[in-house]
Amino acid sequence: MDKIVIYTDGSSRGNPGPGGYGALLIWGEKMKELSGAYRKTTNNRMELLGVIKALLSIKKRELPIHIYTDSKYVVESVEKKWLDNWIKTDFKGGKKNKDLWLQYHKIAGPFTIKFHWVKGHANNPFNNRCDELATQAADNGPWEVDAVFEAAQA
Repeated sequence: MDKIVIYTDGSSRGNPGPGGYGALLIWGEKMKELSGAYRKTTNNRMELLGVIKALLSIKKRELPIHIYTDSKYVVESVEKKWLDNWIKTDFKGGKKNKDLWLQYHKIAGPFTIKFHWVKGHANNPFNNRCDELATQAADNGPWEVDAVFEAAQA
């Protein structure tokens, strides 16, 4: 039990449209599933929200975390340090999802996190399970309101 493994996925039925996220947390023999839905959002917001919700559920901050996602948007934004630059420039140039990126940055602070990209809809059962969780949530709700996103769309 030397690390926590997280798989995440996001889904949106329309972009924007109803969306959902799914996450699977693995620590040793223990496994926990998370999912949630929003009535109007985007795929990228759900990809990022899956990571945020997973991190919020972790109590053991001293363990390294390995996050697996099929979202190059999420992986590259963190691993290539794009997020650091966006924060320094206050998201200059209209970078999207500022609210969620700032939330991620604050939550991620106490953790040691390494992101890994996995091919979506392939032969990874954990990624496939997260896809099921995300799409079921997007399709069936109950849907929360992504207030920041909906206010920006008004």
